[in-house]
Amino acid sequence: MRFARFGAPGAEIPAVLVGDAVFDLRPVTSDVHGAFLADDPVGRTQAALDAGTLAPLDGAHELRRGAPITRPGAVICIGLNYAAHAAESGAAPPAEPVMFLKTPNTVVGPDDDVEIPRGSVKTDWEVELGVVIGRAASYLDAPEDARAHIAGYVVANDVSERTFQLEQSGGQWSKGKCAPGFNPTGPWLVTPDEVDPGDLRLRSRVNGEPRQDSSTRDLIFDVETIVWHLSQYLTLEPGDLVLTGTPEGVALSGRFPYLSPGDVVEVEIDGLGTQRQTFTAWGGPRG
Repeated sequence: MRFARFGAPGAEIPAVLVGDAVFDLRPVTSDVHGAFLADDPVGRTQAALDAGTLAPLDGAHELRRGAPITRPGAVICIGLNYAAHAAESGAAPPAEPVMFLKTPNTVVGPDDDVEIPRGSVKTDWEVELGVVIGRAASYLDAPEDARAHIAGYVVANDVSERTFQLEQSGGQWSKGKCAPGFNPTGPWLVTPDEVDPGDLRLRSRVNGEPRQDSSTRDLIFDVETIVWHLSQYLTLEPGDLVLTGTPEGVALSGRFPYLSPGDVVEVEIDGLGTQRQTFTAWGGPRG
């Protein structure tokens, strides 16, 4: 099953996609949030579809595509989780998962413009498989226990500013990960019954030119191991988003230029959809 959200920022309408049809999910839930994901979202939605209580969402394909989940309570990320990307970053493959955080306000729609931060000269792209939590996970006994705690999977672009991340970090990467809009997410949340997270092709392009092309078969730590491992150190809650790392082919490698205003980035994962962002110049302080 594919869940999505359509409409202006802050006023997105929850929806379910059935083939090319889009159905308004508001008779079932006010939004695709943690409470919905924790309460049998597939069963409840299927029952509503079977009963004919979900109406088509008029004009859905002309509406903005929002992130397929509401702003999560936490965005937890795993770094250096593909051996080739670790090598192009100048690091050895890690012996255990490397964790860092992004702020929830980085999560935006899959096609929203992304503003390059003030002073940035090294803004980079990273296609990643995102895991959305469906049930609270704390001190799981084994990796296989993670399956029951996953609501679904999404495409994510872990946008990064490498100067902030590596040269001004003070030893922790999050400074380069948390500018507003630095986590385009979606277009869909795809439920686990339709996804094999261990065999998904990931790709990215900049201005139509190929950059990354890899598979989750190359993950050092697979999805179940990541969720189990994180649960030993923190409590994952319904609606939280876990990013699993990016493969080789980013600008940090030195093989490609960093992003400039006007550049268009596309990232996609087979079965999970494609997103497209235009990067724009910094437009001044907010608020």
